[in-house]
Amino acid sequence: MELLRLAALFAVTALAEIVGCYLPWLVLKQGRSALLLLPAALSLATFAWLLTLHPSAAGRTYAAYGGMYIAVALLWLRLVDGVALTRWDLAGAAIALLGMAVIALQPT
Repeated sequence: MELLRLAALFAVTALAEIVGCYLPWLVLKQGRSALLLLPAALSLATFAWLLTLHPSAAGRTYAAYGGMYIAVALLWLRLVDGVALTRWDLAGAAIALLGMAVIALQPT
């Protein structure tokens, strides 16, 4: 149950970071309205706040978070960018998530 709770928190954290970076990308690369920078800033502030909810020390949280970020970024690639995932993408995400679990669930 702890793994599911941590995974969900990491996933929401990753989504906040990705949205916060994707919106400025739309402004800079696709000429979208600069008003998108406001929800981007809010999303990145939410991302920073969510990082404080993780139970581990900051460095360990960032290390474990990286695994979930990879998986969520690949989901974004598929769902938002419309790019089909390869077996290499899926294998990489599985390895990254395993690494996240090893780091996040280590004995204290």
